Amino acid sequence: MHSKQVRRRRAVVAALVAISLVLLTAYFGESASSPLHTLQRGIVEVFSPVEEGASKALAPVRDVAGFFSDTFKAKSEVGKLRQDVQYYRAQAAHYKGAWILNQQLRHEVGLDNGGLSAYKPVAANVIVRDPNLWYETITIDKGSDDGVRVGDPVTGDGALVGNITTVGSTYSIVTLITDHTMAVAAQVQDAAGDTGVLVPAVGNPNQLVLQYLPTNAQVQQNQQVVTVGFRSGSLQDLYPPGIPIGTVGNVGTSLTNNGQVTVTPVADLRRVDVVQVLTAPHAGTARAQR
Repeated sequence: MHSKQVRRRRAVVAALVAISLVLLTAYFGESASSPLHTLQRGIVEVFSPVEEGASKALAPVRDVAGFFSDTFKAKSEVGKLRQDVQYYRAQAAHYKGAWILNQQLRHEVGLDNGGLSAYKPVAANVIVRDPNLWYETITIDKGSDDGVRVGDPVTGDGALVGNITTVGSTYSIVTLITDHTMAVAAQVQDAAGDTGVLVPAVGNPNQLVLQYLPTNAQVQQNQQVVTVGFRSGSLQDLYPPGIPIGTVGNVGTSLTNNGQVTVTPVADLRRVDVVQVLTAPHAGTARAQR
């Protein structure tokens, strides 16, 4: 029974192939006005509207499919671009940080060449900074094991930052020049070299005030203010002379009325990351403590 069905199917297939060959031969052998060509045109005319309608009906489906395909492709490209942006942003941050560190180290090297040979500078990194009390103290990663002692001056960005007030074996706390407990003998680099005492400005941690200047001093805006570094007998000032501290702000009438001017610190105390502790002055001197 099964073999008969197979033979019938094969016979039908062979008959259809034979008919197709006959029709193709007749089609290509006849003229354009032959019955077969006429039948073809009739079939095309009948089904052409159906094909056109189906094409229009399926157009939204194709559009939706294309939309999702383009969306998935775009999402994939966006994801890759985001990864690239994150990578290059991280690289930019790395190079920016290296540039800032390089600038700070260059300032420190320049400071070392400025005549502070009596001190041994110890480079240190800032490891703790209170974002709310940034103008009071910072903690660095060098301590007594590195020769750091209480009272050692600390510089950063090529300028005075403060001094050591607490020392551990591997860390130290630096009290900044903007802390309310600080006072530094300072000199304006004007023609007369007028000196005074530099203290933090009340209510403004970004400013210092240089007090006790002569009321007739020829102090002008943007003149540099540096440490004095006096010596009297066996006593030596806590800070060596010539370390930049800041620049004179608006002089106004405060000088003639009160003998004081505002000073803007050179070092950006919010962002200083590398400092130098000036340790071990030459033998034969004892530093004056406040």
